[in-house]
This record gives sequence, C-alpha cells and structure tokens, in this order.
Amino acid sequence: MNNGQNDKNERIEQGVNGDSNVNNIETGAQDGRQIDYEKNIIVCENLVKIYKTKETEVVALQGLDLVIERGELMAIIGNSGSGKSTLLNMIGGLDRPSAGKLIVDGQDLLKFNDRQLIKYRKETVGFVWQNNARNLIPYLTAKENVELPLIISNKKKKAAKAMELLEMVGLSHRAKSKLSQLSGGEQQRVAIAIALANNPKILLADEPTGSVDTKTADQILDVFRMMNEKLGVTIIIVTHDRRIAKKVNRVVAIRDGRTSSEMIRKRSYAEELKDIKIGMESLEDETHQEYVVLDRVGRLQIPSEYIEALGLKGKNKVKMFMENGKIILEPPEKQEDKEKEKVAGT
Repeated sequence: MNNGQNDKNERIEQGVNGDSNVNNIETGAQDGRQIDYEKNIIVCENLVKIYKTKETEVVALQGLDLVIERGELMAIIGNSGSGKSTLLNMIGGLDRPSAGKLIVDGQDLLKFNDRQLIKYRKETVGFVWQNNARNLIPYLTAKENVELPLIISNKKKKAAKAMELLEMVGLSHRAKSKLSQLSGGEQQRVAIAIALANNPKILLADEPTGSVDTKTADQILDVFRMMNEKLGVTIIIVTHDRRIAKKVNRVVAIRDGRTSSEMIRKRSYAEELKDIKIGMESLEDETHQEYVVLDRVGRLQIPSEYIEALGLKGKNKVKMFMENGKIILEPPEKQEDKEKEKVAGT
C-alpha cells in the first residue's frame, strides 16, 4: 500500500476553531496528529445523531469517525438502519448532527445557521437520489431539467452549459426528450448532469443504482468515475450493494452508527482494466484490501459472520490474547479447553 492509502486508514483526532472556518492544518487534541484541511475535504469526528420523539429515542450515529480526501471516489455501504443515509444527510447539510465535529471544505457545519446551510447546499454539494421524483421534473425535457438549477443560480450561458453537461453524460441526443421517453438509466444520468450544474465540490449519491439492472448500474457507475477523473469532484456513493466496490477506490462499511471496516483498492482502476483486456485478470479477482477500523480508544467491531462462526451470538465476552505477533479471539470455552489440555499433558 502507498503512503496515501495508509493515511486513509488512520482515524482522526483534531481540534476546531471557534469560527465556522477552520485553519488549513490543525493538531489533534489527544494524539498530536496534524489534519490537513486542504487535503481532506470532509472530516467527521465522534459524530452523533439522535432522533427523539415523545416516546422513543433512536441513536442513528454513535460517535462516527471518517476522513475523505479531496477528489476521492468512494462508497459508504451498510445494511438498512446502519446510519449511512443519516451520514449522507449530515454531509449534505440536510440535517444537523446532535454532537461531534463535521468539517466540510474547511467549514464547521455545526456552527452554520440556516442561511449558511442553504448557501452551502447550493454551492458546495450536489445530490443524486435513487427516487427520480426527487431528481427530475417530469413535464420538462432533459435539457430544461439541467437548465433549472442554472436559472435559479442566475448563471450565464445556461443553454450551452446544459448541453455540455448532457454531452458529458452521453445524452446530448436526448436533450429534447421528456422523462417518460427516457429509460431509468438515462434518467439517472440526467440527474447526475443536474447535480453537477453548479460545479459542486462534492457529489452525494444515495442508492443511485438501486432501481436499475446490473448492466445499467455499471453504466451509471462508469459515468461517476468519468466525472471524478475529468472534473476532480469528490464523489460519495451510499449503497447497500457491495458490488459497487469494483468501481470505486475506497469502500467504508458502517454498522450500528460507526465505521466498522474499510476496503481500499490495491491498484488503480485503469491498471486493472488494462490487465483484464489482455486476459491477465478476471473481474472476479479480489481488487481491494479490507481493514478493520479502530476508534480513538482502540475499539473495533467484529463482523457478524465471525461472531456466528465462533458461536458468540448472544454472548458478551470473548478471550483475546497475543500469539506470534497476532491478536487471537476465541470463545471462552475453547480457551478453557486448551488450558485443561495443557494441565492434563503435564
């Protein structure tokens, strides 16, 4: 792994100024590591979100830590209720965290007022939703849909910009088509063009391939990768589909409101495609290295399949010890059996 990839595996400890803008480089209060806000566009530290009603309280994010570099193409995966969509709403300025720190493009979102959040959503982030009713207006053509955010922002040369964006997503020939005349995949590509209309620094996509078939999903993901490479925009895809890992550089898994593991691409996507074309590698080969994430106090989440394999479901204790430079986890009874065998052998 190169140094850049190793940096991404580190969990962050950082301090934040009283102003909504943050210094380019700050030092963490606990471990002295420096956080470069020019390099990292998003920094989440101990992020908490609690939803309250009169009768219940739901903790959606439970002290989540995450760092995303400028220009990254990455995915956030997790089961329903894991907190991934909540995190997307936090980053997008659609909801406010209950506690913690959320720094986006050098700005502390927790200190934003409503007017600042509106400006942030208009200028810094673009959204692509699974439900096209949130992305598109059905009685407008593809070109008119793309022009709409340009009109709201009072941009110049709106028609030319809209056509340029449609050309980038491969739909300039469908500019005059209304949504009923477009396939699901074409509608999502129009939605991507709309999301990029105001030149956002971050593109957020919530289950963008959830309503299309595998072939169309691949085409949509290829558009995301092309936009990432051509425009340098940071793209975050939230999904439950682990197959998306093949198309992105890093995958962060969220479980129970915390980051539990990360998968980082071993080689560049371009290198892998080149090898596939000359028959050196199969698409089914493992492309990413998976890491378990340690939080600031050294805690980690054991994958549920491991817990079931060890017979630990419903239990709250496990034996842990060092052996030949490795950390070993075993069910309590298995370790006790080993100790009995040692005693019997003496």
